[in-house]
Amino acid sequence: MGFFDDLRSRIEQVDSVVSVGLDADIDRIPDHLLDKDLPRWAFNRRIIDATHEHAAAYKPNAAFYEDADGWRTLRETIAYAHGKGVPVLLDAKRADIGNTTRKYANLLDEADAITVNPYMGRDSIQPFLAREDKGVFVLCRTSNPGGADLQSLELESGEPLYERVAALCDLWNENGNVGLVVGATGPDELEHIREQVPDLPFLVPGVGAQGGDAEAAVEFGLADGVGLVNSSRGIIFAGEDQGEDFDKAAGQAAKRLKDRLNQYR
Repeated sequence: MGFFDDLRSRIEQVDSVVSVGLDADIDRIPDHLLDKDLPRWAFNRRIIDATHEHAAAYKPNAAFYEDADGWRTLRETIAYAHGKGVPVLLDAKRADIGNTTRKYANLLDEADAITVNPYMGRDSIQPFLAREDKGVFVLCRTSNPGGADLQSLELESGEPLYERVAALCDLWNENGNVGLVVGATGPDELEHIREQVPDLPFLVPGVGAQGGDAEAAVEFGLADGVGLVNSSRGIIFAGEDQGEDFDKAAGQAAKRLKDRLNQYR
């Protein structure tokens, strides 16, 4: 089975399309965990324990783990999530050429799916696409304000660049393992991209701290019921001011988002 088959099973099992972003910022981890051997792992473990029954997937962002202890933390986190039956999407936004991108693709030895950047073209992400059992979410229309600087540029054909990216990804989906990253902060664009590529699942960031449109995220983010709506800070730091009970607040926040999204499914 491929990643999206596994994701469908997980979505059905927990009745949720919530992706919990594990952005374990060391500056925001509760003080009582800082004496641990791996504070970020101690934090993630508590978050996973509190949220796994509401999580369709976990999405650690590689930026928070790119140091020696961080990579150890990331491996422990992925293994622990897998032990709970939850797939892991590594938000790494990698791509390059030649041996470099082949090395980047080795990250999929650990994770179940990954985000990639299409700016350098198909050959830069081909080693990811070739991993038939792994999910590859290609950046298409991101939720940050500056995303329009390049993604909305009009091509000679009259289409914006993000539309061309979506169309290319539809062609590149030969192994049925390609999805798109499309932010919830632009619901009209989200709807338009869905019309263009009806069969590609979306990873929809921007719901939560960024205030994206939850209804649009569900209505247009899912392809035949499969897709992910991500919240990171809005869940994992929901209990930032609650000391040792931080994880309970995270669990409650994950459940609230699940219930909110399920209104529209």
